[in-house]
Amino acid sequence: MQDFRAYRIDQEDGKIVAGFATLNLDDLSAGEVVIKVSHSTINYKDALAATGAGRILRSFPLVGGIDLSGTVVSSESDEFAKGDTVLVNGCGLSETRDGGYAEFARVPAAAVVPVPEGMTAAEAMQIGTAGYTAALAIHRMEQNGQRPENGPIVVTGATGGVGSIAVDMLDGRGYEVVALTGKAEQSDYLKGIGARQVLLRGDLDLGKRPMEKAQWAGAIDNLGGEVLTWLTRTTDYGGNIASIGLAASHELNTTVIPFILRAVCLLGINSVDTPRDLRLQVWQRIGNDLKPRHLDKIAANNITFDELPDAFQAFIDGKVTGRTVVEIG
Repeated sequence: MQDFRAYRIDQEDGKIVAGFATLNLDDLSAGEVVIKVSHSTINYKDALAATGAGRILRSFPLVGGIDLSGTVVSSESDEFAKGDTVLVNGCGLSETRDGGYAEFARVPAAAVVPVPEGMTAAEAMQIGTAGYTAALAIHRMEQNGQRPENGPIVVTGATGGVGSIAVDMLDGRGYEVVALTGKAEQSDYLKGIGARQVLLRGDLDLGKRPMEKAQWAGAIDNLGGEVLTWLTRTTDYGGNIASIGLAASHELNTTVIPFILRAVCLLGINSVDTPRDLRLQVWQRIGNDLKPRHLDKIAANNITFDELPDAFQAFIDGKVTGRTVVEIG
């Protein structure tokens, strides 16, 4: 196979260096399936990895990008054949193995997911890890008894990729969605993708008591820290809080009282290491009852492969709304 272009992340003298490189298949991590990559995405995690603002890569060098979609070129697995349209998200991409910022990828068959019927490779990346994480959170909450009739669900960090798609998916399932954001100027955007109400983070009274007035039947939290503590205090009896991110803080200072007296459930959501059967199940739901309805608004940011290096800093600075798709091929 010919040489191809990739965006590779390395470490020199303890500092992260990243840029385009010319590679061949022998340079990539091992795997049974070779994919011609058509699309990838930028997530906050990708920006942390590429800029060195966070420790993401566990070995160096690696091709960046925690998402990819494209067409199978060759496969040593009976499960996939040349020409299949597939996707990979998480599964160690850009952490322990080469990721999606390359014209070709080689991955284990166990990480590969068929793109759901009726969905294109581009649409799969409009959803990507962010949408998959939102869907996994909703799936886990519903496994644990969450229902629209139980009451409103609050989504924090609502203008981000996970938050935006969570708002869309929850509204599509019939939930009353309350979006929490620090960006007042994005209120119309949030209401346009399904939020019934928008709360501004600066207006919150986080309270001090172990339990405050119950306001939510459940929550999807992207922030951690004081906001997650507040959610434990204000979620109603039997409510589920899906913890998916730590954009504000990795700390959680709370008490056991809401878990005992209100039976609040705190669900940890890990989209990287999801068992394959569950991963396939959730992606099938994304193609059906959890399919986002407002991807044209949520994933309006499309960039070329050449534009990738200049796009990361906006994520670090918190200036990005929704999803960004990278056109690789």
